[in-house]
Amino acid sequence: MHFEFDQSSPIYQQLADQMEEMIFSGLFPEGDQVPSTTQLSQELHINPATVLKGMNMLVDQQLLEKRRGRGMFVTAGAQEKIMEKRKEGFYQNYVASLIQEATKLGITEDHLLTLIQRGYQNGNTQN
Repeated sequence: MHFEFDQSSPIYQQLADQMEEMIFSGLFPEGDQVPSTTQLSQELHINPATVLKGMNMLVDQQLLEKRRGRGMFVTAGAQEKIMEKRKEGFYQNYVASLIQEATKLGITEDHLLTLIQRGYQNGNTQN
C-alpha cells in the first residue's frame, strides 16, 4: 500500500481518491477491512482528522462502511459503483467534448463512429 501526496488538492481528497483506486484495482477487495484511521495517520504522518475526512468521503459514496467497534470495510458492489462513476465521468469529460468538437469540424455521427472504429482497429489513438 503506497500513497503519494502533492499540492494539487487537499490531502483528504487525495487520500480518498487513492483509496478509491485501491478498491477499484482490488488491492482492497469487497468485504475486506481497510487500515484504520490511526494506522493510516501514523504510517502517512498526517493528522487523524484528515484521514477520517477522506475515509468519510468514501463512506458517503457507499464504498466503505463503518462497523461499530470493528473498523471500516469495503462494501459489496463498491467496484461496480466506482466503474459506473468513472463511466459517467468519461462521458462528461471526453465523449461530450469529442462530440462538441466533431460538430464544430462538421464531422457527422457516422464519420465519427468510423474514426472511433479505426482507433480500436489500430489499437491506439495515434492515427
